[in-house]
Amino acid sequence: MTESNGKTALITGSTDGVGRVVAKRLADGGWRVLVHGRDRGRGEALVAQIKAAGGTAEFLQADLSSIAEVRRLADAVQKTTQRLDLLINNAGLGSGVSRTTRRTSADGYELLFAVNYLAGFLLTHRLLPLLKKSAPARIVNVSSLGQQAIDFDDVMLTHGYSGSRAYCQSKLAQILFTIDLARELSGSGVTVNALHPATYMNTTMVREGGITPISTVEQGGEAILHLVRGDDVAGKSGLFFNGMLEAQANPQAYDEIARKRLRKLSLELTGLAG
Repeated sequence: MTESNGKTALITGSTDGVGRVVAKRLADGGWRVLVHGRDRGRGEALVAQIKAAGGTAEFLQADLSSIAEVRRLADAVQKTTQRLDLLINNAGLGSGVSRTTRRTSADGYELLFAVNYLAGFLLTHRLLPLLKKSAPARIVNVSSLGQQAIDFDDVMLTHGYSGSRAYCQSKLAQILFTIDLARELSGSGVTVNALHPATYMNTTMVREGGITPISTVEQGGEAILHLVRGDDVAGKSGLFFNGMLEAQANPQAYDEIARKRLRKLSLELTGLAG
């Protein structure tokens, strides 16, 4: 039996790819891991694997393309655990999901913006009280070097849609949110950082995009784990990392007006406004 460290982590999209690697590594290190995914079979198989290795894990199912499901996931987390030391917003869709045809979520939002960004925005806000209660706590947003400025006149990409544009916009939105949230959480004992874990890892997302992988999920996992437990990043917040190194994101991330516009829009779209 792995000795518990008394800490609990929620990792979205952890039944596959880099999320799965990180879930197993944290469980091996004594964390209680809340595994999230859409596929119950895969989720329960991973939980069984973690338990067989002496770890502690539970599976929480949710489809993050639905605002109602994200709310239900947040409620399930609060019913499952009294503390949350770590939230990793890792779940996401790649540009290969829909390269040329714009798709929408259950709520009518552009699909990649909904899953890659809005779901994490809402889930994080719903879990902030639990994270603050468990401080010191960390939030890690798994973003990308693929970034494109948000067009606030057409956030849902009703004109000139491409899968690449949708993906890059959603990933930059995560970084604007990271910087904005870090300021809001200053002094709370909760930090939030974003990262590009590794380039073209050997994941389903990359293969669906028709791209030949050039790095491994293990490399990406190491970069995420650095933000989870690195002493050198303790207390640091609102930063973007490329792998292990602090980096600069797209200039829009540092535009306070753009961040305010995104926050206002996101609160409205997720039903958190007011």
